[in-house]
Amino acid sequence: MNKPYYTLNEHLREVFGEKVIKVSLSAGLSCPNRDGTLSTGGCIFCSGKGSGDFAGEKELSIPEQFARVRERTVKKWPKAKYIAYFQSFTGTYGPAEYLKSLYEEALRQDGVVGLSISTRPDCISPEILAVLDELNRKTYLWIELGLQSIHAKTLAWINRGHDYGCLTEAVYRLRQKGIRVCVHIILGLPCESRREMIETAHMAGNLPIQGIKIHSLHILRGTPLADLYEREKFPLLTMREYIELVADILEILPKGLIIHRLMGDGPEKEVVAPEWTRRKWEVLNGIDREMARRGGYQGKRLQ
Repeated sequence: MNKPYYTLNEHLREVFGEKVIKVSLSAGLSCPNRDGTLSTGGCIFCSGKGSGDFAGEKELSIPEQFARVRERTVKKWPKAKYIAYFQSFTGTYGPAEYLKSLYEEALRQDGVVGLSISTRPDCISPEILAVLDELNRKTYLWIELGLQSIHAKTLAWINRGHDYGCLTEAVYRLRQKGIRVCVHIILGLPCESRREMIETAHMAGNLPIQGIKIHSLHILRGTPLADLYEREKFPLLTMREYIELVADILEILPKGLIIHRLMGDGPEKEVVAPEWTRRKWEVLNGIDREMARRGGYQGKRLQ
């Protein structure tokens, strides 16, 4: 381990024995929080691309998307393998057979060794679960579930459209099939205290999940959150506050939990605030330095 926390990169090297890169794709799907099933506004932080700003273009076929996104990485990692990552919108929101065909098409691309599907916990129907179960039996599979917060007031404020109980139910149903689960949380939502953010991380870490993504709140142009920020200019975390908060959270997460991400980032020109989220590597290096300064490591303060 070259970091004081268990990274996805380290885990993938252990599993496959070589560098593995996630290639972000778009399934061309929507979301029940956008199409009127739950709401038409979506989560207040979600961009027009459904939080898939670095994914392939939905107008292109899966092979075309894969080829274009892969081209961005092949010079740096010419011999890498790939995980096809259905990132944008809700990756299980569609007819089961149609989704199965998309997933299988992605698996047929050259060098692909697995799948990761980002979705909502209220979009795992019995039919979808059967498809995921079948996939999990023949490939390396992750299901990524957006939680963001355990707190009901926060979920209402961000227009999430489901509660914490929905998330836990989805986790247990997926784990009954032996499917790997990664949960997403957001740090820096202005309606939450520092203590509440840590409570979310602690509760997520206690679930029977295998991975976690920690996102820094970043406000993107064209989102309801950007409109709200323009009107209210609510306080946001500073870079230093975020670094210290992530270090504290790493110390209370179980040692074997795979850290998929330590901050979120958007297209530089689309970020309204905080400005420091445009400097991803500066933040990540700052987290490592803070962990070294305090002699910290994942699970250090786990009780």
